[in-house]
This record gives sequence, C-alpha cells and structure tokens, in this order.
Amino acid sequence: MSHVLALDQGTSSTKAIVFNEDFYEVASAQEDFQQIYPNAGWVEHNPDDLVHTTMNVIERAVKDAGLFFKDIKAIGITNQRETVVAWDVNTGKPLHNAIVWQCRRTSERSKALRKEHLDFIQSRTGLIPDPYFSATKMEWLMKNVPEVRKAAREKSLRFGTVDSWLIWNLSRHREYVTDVSNASRTMLYNITEHEWDRDLLDFFSIPRESLPDVVHSSEVIGESVFGPPITGVAGDQQASLFGQTAFEPGETKCTYGTGSFILMNTGYKPCFSHNGLLTTVAWGLNGKICYAVEGSIFATGALISWLKNEMGLISSAEETESLARSVENSNDVYFAGTLTGLGAPYWDPSARGLLIGLTRGTTKAHVVRAVLDYIAFRTRELVELMIEDTGIGIKKLLVDGGVTRNNFLMQLQSDVLGAEVDRSAIRETTALGAAMLAGLGLDLWSMDELKGKRRSQKRFSPGPKRWDSEYYRWKEAIKRSMNWVQ
Repeated sequence: MSHVLALDQGTSSTKAIVFNEDFYEVASAQEDFQQIYPNAGWVEHNPDDLVHTTMNVIERAVKDAGLFFKDIKAIGITNQRETVVAWDVNTGKPLHNAIVWQCRRTSERSKALRKEHLDFIQSRTGLIPDPYFSATKMEWLMKNVPEVRKAAREKSLRFGTVDSWLIWNLSRHREYVTDVSNASRTMLYNITEHEWDRDLLDFFSIPRESLPDVVHSSEVIGESVFGPPITGVAGDQQASLFGQTAFEPGETKCTYGTGSFILMNTGYKPCFSHNGLLTTVAWGLNGKICYAVEGSIFATGALISWLKNEMGLISSAEETESLARSVENSNDVYFAGTLTGLGAPYWDPSARGLLIGLTRGTTKAHVVRAVLDYIAFRTRELVELMIEDTGIGIKKLLVDGGVTRNNFLMQLQSDVLGAEVDRSAIRETTALGAAMLAGLGLDLWSMDELKGKRRSQKRFSPGPKRWDSEYYRWKEAIKRSMNWVQ
C-alpha cells in the first residue's frame, strides 16, 4: 500500500499526517510554537521554530504510523501563505523573525499603494494592496533591518514564503523554490506572464536573485533529508480547494478556521474582480495554471475564541450552538467589522469590531447569535460578489475547518446562501490537498481517481427563510465599523 506524508505548516502549529492510498489518516503529529508580538498589530514567528517543529512532527507521524521512511512514497507541503522569511544563503541563518501574514506593520504603506497604484498592482498580480501580502513585508525588511540590506549587497539574501524556507531546509539547502500558488500571494508575481514581475521588483526594491524559482504545485522538487521526495506544494487555501476536489470552474469551498477563506475555481483564465475580491493562482499542474477568485474573512474561529477567552460569554466553542438555538434571532443585535481589520471587499485595516443594537433585553445568547450571523452574512456577501464577478452560480458550498462542527451555523449558512452546504468527512482537507498533489507528482493516482475519493460527512439543505432583512440590516452596520482607527 502506498503512503504519502502531508506537512501542514500553519499559523500557530505544525502538523504532519500520514495518509494511505484511500486517503484515510493513518497517523498524525502536531506541535505548537510561540507567537511573537513585538508591537501592537505586529505578528512574528521564529523561523527556526518552523523548521524544528517540521522535523519533529514528520518523524513522530511516521513512527506513530508504524512505518519507516522507506514506506513513504512522497511528501507534500502546505503552508500559511504570505508570511516572509529572510535568510543568508551562506550561513543558512535567518536575518530576522518571520513577518506573519496577520502582521499589520505596513498598513500605512499599503493604504497609500491602494490609493495611488491599485491598477498597476492588481492588473499584474490579481491582488489588492494590503499588509496581508508579502511585498510590503519584504520592503520593510529591506528598509529597516541592516543585516538584510548587507546580505542584499553581498548577494547572499534569500527571501521566501514558508514553503521556500521549509523546502530549502528539508532538501539540505539544495532546493530554493516556491510553488506558483504561493508565489501568487507575494504581490510580486505576474499571474498572466507566469514570472516575477520586473517592474514590481524595481518598485519595491527587491533583488531578483533574492527570490526563489517558481515551480508547479505537483512535480518532483528534490529528495528530502528523510529520504522521500518532495513532490507537492501549495498554499494552505489552495491546498484545501484541491483537497475538496473542486477541480471544475464554479466549484467553491470555504474553510472556516481562525479566519474564513472562500475560493471559487475559475478555470484556466484569470477572472479579475471588479468587486474587491482577489484573483489568485489555484495550482499549477501538467503545464497548466488553474485560477481562482478568493474572498477572505480575517476572523471567524478567532471570534469564537474571543467570546470564550476575552469576553467570558461561553465556556467552550460547542456552547455557541446551544446558545444560538435558545433564541429565535439576535433580537436586532448585530456584530460587524472585525477584530483585525476588514478583508475583501472592503480592505480596511482600520475597521474594528462593532456590536450594535444592544438594549436592556439583550442576553449573551443574542450576542453569540449575532456573531454566528456575522460569519454567515460575511460568507454570503463574498459568495454573491463571486457570482457577480464570474457569472457562475453556486448550488453547493464545500466546507471544512473546525468551525464547521457547529451544525447550527452550517444550517444557517445554507439558509442564508440559499445553497447546499456540504461538510467534508475529512477535516484536514488542507493536508489532504497536499497529499493528493504529492501523489500526482509521482503518478500514484489520476485526477479522475481523486474526484471519486471525496467523502461527505453531512449535507445541509436550505430552508425557506433566507434572513434577507437581517442581512441588509447587517450591511448597514458594517459600514459603521469602518475607518475607525486614526
């Protein structure tokens, strides 16, 4: 039997999963690492932590599976996107902490870029300037870290998203590459010309020799330090889209994790949004590039954690379901905005969370219900914009992630969308996508075989009520949450 190992390097932990050829999980290992917050709104990781946890969980997962590395046919990697590592190729040492995708240190720079250079950047990269993406992080490192500037002068500087940093270390410093899905999140990659954009590199003062070569998402990259080859790589949300086997144009998935990320497959031609959505590379396979449109909600599961840890309104995430069921509606209470700025379609890092409509009759159940409404309404908002941009209707939303365990929310989401919500039987669809891509890289299976492997755990069908009046009332509330931070 063939076994494939998937490495899922996330924002707060690193996980390795061994899958068999039927995509059942044989064993897994997970390890958390430290989050670093040097200033308000800044988020960093120690790059060495990412490597150490990677090595540890790979070894543990294979051991716990009762296998040897010779039994592992291939390794697939999926990773937190946009996060930037800078290192010196001669020493192999990081030159600064990794700047994480959540970090808002370049908010002012990004705001100016949106105002003055939006068309220039979006027409080439499909992205809307935001601190989220890698380019302004690299630019900040070049301007503010003397060691980075010195390495650039000496031509020993290497920038990479997390996949590049891990591959470089896993391959004993032999392979300096990134896959096309990760490259498309840097705001430096031309998604129609399929190359690093020279004009953007000059604009942000990023040396070309400091960026990796770009490879497809499924191909033999090189041998790992453990023996099995690395043959699949994709950013986490693209890997999830692939793990959901959303291979055809119009097929759409939403991952409900710390944040929510909705991607619609748009086929082999990029669809540039007129509604503030992102155009991104989904994956590169067999000489072809598949594209997607994406909408991001920066806080969903994070809101549930906030209700529990900071607000003390619930004792567990599961309690949100029973509280929401205990009331007919939110009693005209709305949660709007977010805790970390608004993503698509607003792209307002100055937006903040807003609870509006509170009265003496408001209970914690109404507040919890308002937060769940927010998640469902934001998802509907982005799906409707995708339909408008692409002209493709959505009959079914493929869902995964920890928040999808809330049956009340999933039924509410189906009602609000007026579409079926199909929850995957495999929670780890991001890692699954990496495993699928790795196996394709060695011809262990075909795309047709993969399509038949997807398993549904539960399907939610829409009821008669779409909550339209509440949805449009909520859209008024969200406007009030914007442009708050001065």
